[in-house]
Amino acid sequence: MRKLLCLLAATALLVTGCAGAGALGTGGRTLVVAIVSNPQMKDAISLKGEFEQANPGIKLKFVSLPENEARAKITASTATQGGEFDVVMISNYEAPQWAANGWLENLEPHMKATPGYDEADFIPSIRQSLSYQNQMYAVPFYGESSFVVYRKDLFQKAGLDMPAHPTWQQIAGFAAKLDDKKAGIAGICLRGKPGWGESLAPFTTMANTFGGQWFDKDWNAKLTSPEFTQAANFYVNLLRDHGEVGASSAGFTECGTKYAQGNAAMWYDATSMTGTTEDPKTSHVGGKNGYVAAPVEKTQASGWLYTWSLGIPKVGKNKDDAWKFMAWMTNKEYAKKVGETYGWNRVPPGTRKSTYEIPQYKEAAKAYAQPTLDGIAAANQQKTMVNPVPYPGIQFVGIPEFQDLGTRVSQQLSAAIAGQTSVADALAQSQKYAESVGKSYQEVQR
Repeated sequence: MRKLLCLLAATALLVTGCAGAGALGTGGRTLVVAIVSNPQMKDAISLKGEFEQANPGIKLKFVSLPENEARAKITASTATQGGEFDVVMISNYEAPQWAANGWLENLEPHMKATPGYDEADFIPSIRQSLSYQNQMYAVPFYGESSFVVYRKDLFQKAGLDMPAHPTWQQIAGFAAKLDDKKAGIAGICLRGKPGWGESLAPFTTMANTFGGQWFDKDWNAKLTSPEFTQAANFYVNLLRDHGEVGASSAGFTECGTKYAQGNAAMWYDATSMTGTTEDPKTSHVGGKNGYVAAPVEKTQASGWLYTWSLGIPKVGKNKDDAWKFMAWMTNKEYAKKVGETYGWNRVPPGTRKSTYEIPQYKEAAKAYAQPTLDGIAAANQQKTMVNPVPYPGIQFVGIPEFQDLGTRVSQQLSAAIAGQTSVADALAQSQKYAESVGKSYQEVQR
């Protein structure tokens, strides 16, 4: 933990400052909200006038950053109790750990005091992933697993049939047949961008289903095991042979853009992608897509469980105002507001059961609603891993050190995708990083 805090302190020195949380603005209080600049979050920013009109005296100031930058800035501020933000966007990786550290406000009293908020409406696994000792310390904005989107028209033209539960071998075969470099269509788009929440998310689900693991039950690092090595070679070769141009720098946003522009036949990523793939205003392939379960090799399922959520730093000075905003952005009515304003495919998915009962949403999401819910329901270690592990998480290792470890390993993976190093050398270096972390946990067990 000391190593992590030292890292955070160093990170904080590199982060640009901003106005203090809860600062007085002209004509009222200003809430500073730190979020990730994904499409659904951009919709929330554009709707801020609705909240401000309903809550005179409260102004919203958003600090919206790409995922890797947002993680670093939010982590540094929260861990060092910097107080820059009134509301922070975090995930089910951070929420339980930060709650245990005393960095977050317990939201149970706020939810119970808000008529109609209905926390029981949250999808159970999503709710549990944001809880510590059965108390929620963050509320979900959207939830997701992972699945494959594919171009039905291209499959039909090539005489191919996509199964509802494909294997990775089948996906690789489809990618080889549909890869059309002359037409600018990649066989598949996969993340290669460095970042523990970028390329390592899809890659780790592949490693899991191939039988790999980051650590065994005794905290021995396993990144050079035959299973982990097989998965790494498969991922790198698939991208190098049939992936998108510039794969080593492509993350969720970049793959979303490429797929929506018609530059890929398949894309394996977060189920929340549908706001991009089906957007009638920006997607060239809307209505042409099919959605199937995350590919497997040796397991029953392989999709991840993830949720972008909102929390209040423990040191926040305007917690009641912060909760008013969070309740507005995560209540039942918000889904309807987004659907009516921007289209039902833009509704943040995977959090509330009631969303899937809205008639307009059911119609708009009929191609992907059930695969999304099925993926979230199957996202547990028992179904997605071959061997037991000593850490929580599917696409991440739920320990504090993983932010640094995962980032370092992802850089090695990206270098292999770019052809700057071999997979063997990338894994050998990654193994050294992991061994250092594993030894610290082995010492605790002794």
